[in-house]
Order: sequence, then C-alpha cells, then structure tokens
Amino acid sequence: METPGTDDRSLHQRVVGGDESALGEVHTRHYPLVLSLALRVTRDRVVAEDIVQEVFVTFWERPLAFDPDRGTLRSWLATIAHRRAVDHVRSEQRHRVSVLGPRLTDPEPSPSPLEDWVLAADEAARVRRAVARLPGGLREPIELAYYRGRTYRQTAEDLGLPEGTVKSRIRMGLRRLADELAEEEV
Repeated sequence: METPGTDDRSLHQRVVGGDESALGEVHTRHYPLVLSLALRVTRDRVVAEDIVQEVFVTFWERPLAFDPDRGTLRSWLATIAHRRAVDHVRSEQRHRVSVLGPRLTDPEPSPSPLEDWVLAADEAARVRRAVARLPGGLREPIELAYYRGRTYRQTAEDLGLPEGTVKSRIRMGLRRLADELAEEEV
C-alpha cells in the first residue's frame, strides 16, 4: 500500500502535466481538511468555501510552487488555506477599523487563547447536543456538511437525495438549531 505522501507525489506530477482528473483527486482527498481550516479561522462557511476554491486554483495554476521534497501536499495546502483565511480576517478587521474607528471595533479586551478555547468548546458541545436532538432527516445532512466537510452535492449523493432537498433540509435544520439555541440562552 502506498503512503499518502507517495500517492500525493504522483498526483502532483500529474497536475504539473496538466491532468485535470489528478486535480479532482487532490481536491477530493484534501477538501475536508482545507475547508475545516478555513472555516475554523473565518467562522464563515461562504468565505471558507471561497478560500478552498482559491487554494485549489492556486495549486492548479502554479503546481510547481509545491515542493514535495520540503513536505507533504496535505501540509502545503493546509498552510495556504490558513494563510488565506488569516489574510481575510485581517482584511475584514482593517476594514472595520477604517469604517467604524478603533474604539467601536474592540470595546473590551480580547479574551486569552485559553478563554477562547474554553468558550468555543462549550459552544461546540451545546451545538452538538442540539444537532443530536434534530430528527434524522434534518440531522444527517447537517452532520455530513458541517462535521464531515462534505459539499451539498456529496451530501446528496451520500443520502441518495436530490441536492435541492438536501439544501432545504440543511436550511430548515439550521433554523431549528438557531431557534433552540436562542431559547437556551433565555
């Protein structure tokens, strides 16, 4: 059995040669990681998906920027995704400061990384409990899309449902989650 790095090396060589199917294989293999990193940094799924597209377009347009002797393709793609996500967040912060002024953008001191982690872990646990309480028809598409990094199309294929149905169920499930979580806070 080939190691992931060795297999990625052959895929890299195929992409260098202009093989679009190799790019598809790279995308399928590394999409969940790249999306989860971008989503973790930006906390915005739409922005995270844009960053994922930028990462794979960059790899397609400049495959020689990746040097397999310096690391794995997985770590290179993750690094590019993280940098793009951080750049986006910083750009948004600069925009807010220029529009609102520094006083209105950060009214209280930022929590420490440990506080951020504890708060995020607590919030994640609340959300997971709420997701677990959803009926299966709403829970399954959300789990696949948000916890396993599947696209709408992949989620639809996994569940044997039309893509539009999956999108509707995800929207409905997210609305229920938002309502339930808002009620918990009251």
